[in-house]
Amino acid sequence: MSLQSLLEAVSFPYHEPRHGFWGEKTSTLNFCEEDYVMSYYCAEVCNTLTNALFIWLGYKGIRGCIANSHPPIFFVTFIGYIVVGLGSTFFHASLKYPMQLVDELAMIYTTCFMCFATFSYARSAGFSFFLGVGLVSLACFITARYYTTKDPIFHQNAYAVLTAVVVFSNMWIMERVLRPALQMREESRRENRAPSSPKLPTTNEMVKQMWVMVATGLSIFLGGYLIWNLDNMYCSTVREWRHRLRLPWAIVLEGHAWWHLMTGIGAYYYIIWRIWIHRILDGEEDKFRLHWPSIFKTPDVVPILEDNTDTSTSDKKRR
Repeated sequence: MSLQSLLEAVSFPYHEPRHGFWGEKTSTLNFCEEDYVMSYYCAEVCNTLTNALFIWLGYKGIRGCIANSHPPIFFVTFIGYIVVGLGSTFFHASLKYPMQLVDELAMIYTTCFMCFATFSYARSAGFSFFLGVGLVSLACFITARYYTTKDPIFHQNAYAVLTAVVVFSNMWIMERVLRPALQMREESRRENRAPSSPKLPTTNEMVKQMWVMVATGLSIFLGGYLIWNLDNMYCSTVREWRHRLRLPWAIVLEGHAWWHLMTGIGAYYYIIWRIWIHRILDGEEDKFRLHWPSIFKTPDVVPILEDNTDTSTSDKKRR
């Protein structure tokens, strides 16, 4: 039996598009995944299920914030990250406008939290208060404008500008503030290093690791955006390919589902990146480390003591 015959033998066709459990669509957006062709109870199955990644990574981030006592703003940011995933889940399952707003506005609010984390660091309480008021006012303006116009381009541009501000600001901070501070402390440790003190990575090693993580996260994020746009541009062709492939194999051609997976990973990377910048600016690179064993695993900021304990335990087991 040929491979094609085997694939056909274990595949099945899509159901014809139909009205589903949630009734008429009220959302202003619809995507290339056809409505109710996989399930009567879920409008867009792939676009719905891929949001589970947000829930899992958000839970992982919250657990890390609690266990490692990271600044509270990151706990709040991961709450927002989970709300994005939940809103998107209910939006794609039902195609209802209120759920669309939860999904899209939570993206704006969560990015505002990252703006606050970036620009309030080491500032006075007064500055932080007015920054918070400014960001709340900006979020309210974007909410009102988007609710009034229902213009998806406005929402996408607002999200893109806020994200770019956070990313490029942290790149600048990493090179112009963090690197010089690390170099000064590295030189001081070299002159006063006790024999029993742990050997830390050099400044160049730490900054290089961060740049690799930033490049990886941005590549995944922008790759997801590219796939989604191609999915929109060539939707009729992609749908034809899906019907030829049939289920379950055709799910690999669901471009918006890939957008969920890839932006979920990219956004998680840049929250962790900012947590690590916070720790280093606090002078705590001797207490915490960026734990990122490979690009196939998610990064985390963990205590060095915990890492050393784990290593010692595994060494004892090997002996």
